[in-house]
Amino acid sequence: MRKIEEPAVGVLDVGSFSARLVVVPVSGSPREPVLNHQTRLRLDRELDGRGRLTDRGVVAVTTAVAAGMSTAYRHGVHGVYPLATSSIRDAANAADVVRHVAGETGVELRFLSGPAEAGLAYLAARRWYGADAGPLLVLDIGGGTVELAAGCGEQATFARSLPLGARSMTRDWLPSERVSNKQVKALRTHALDVVSTTLGAAGVDDPRVVGCSKVLQQLARLSGARPGKRRELRLDDLRAWIPRLAALPPSKRAELPGISRSRAHQALAGAIVAEALLTVAGGKVAICPWSTRDGLLLTLQDKAKAAGDHRAA
Repeated sequence: MRKIEEPAVGVLDVGSFSARLVVVPVSGSPREPVLNHQTRLRLDRELDGRGRLTDRGVVAVTTAVAAGMSTAYRHGVHGVYPLATSSIRDAANAADVVRHVAGETGVELRFLSGPAEAGLAYLAARRWYGADAGPLLVLDIGGGTVELAAGCGEQATFARSLPLGARSMTRDWLPSERVSNKQVKALRTHALDVVSTTLGAAGVDDPRVVGCSKVLQQLARLSGARPGKRRELRLDDLRAWIPRLAALPPSKRAELPGISRSRAHQALAGAIVAEALLTVAGGKVAICPWSTRDGLLLTLQDKAKAAGDHRAA
């Protein structure tokens, strides 16, 4: 097996649907990884009634972490950040999960706070669009939370995390396969209230609104955006799809363009939360292919370069 000879950094991103290892050269771009490995997970199915990750879920996480890290080690990469996202961070037994994984693999999963994740998504979007992009407002709809960040420079001056994730909103507001108009209306009202209260404090005038998440990418594809072209999601298009999604069970949503089978059950909640965000943020969002993981990779690259420059001096 070919070892990666040049200095490299990596992130093992353990989320609800997969544990994905991405390794990039210190001097390279997150767009061009030299190593990519993915283990599928379905942690959304492994939470019990008390919000604890089941034994089967813990075993799945442990197996995925072992597979990802051993792949990195076999390629000679040891500078890997083992990031556990909200699917583990927010579990009632998160500390037990971390101890078990560490005991079995020697790898201690690490958490980032919601605002820290928001700041990394902002950094990723800033690097993607460039320094001359002007003020940015970055939206990231995850499974457990929504991250918001805004600023005019390299670092965000506003970063918030809201409990409006597509997975958690599905569980708490739309738990059955068949949903009523009353349920949809209630979630729309709740999401808009939370978003309106929070985004009013962003303090950035006339920003470019950017979306950094799979949820927004899939909704943009559903609404007519095409892969390989400049993509954006517009409020009017999204609103037209919400009643259609509400009328379909998850199995039928998965047949729609852009909606993956693994995320079909939470597509309606994701669309409702996205509607609230776009309502407050100006009616459209440009889709950025980079997100929190890429922001973390960029940060690790920056630190490795700074350390190398210090040694050279």
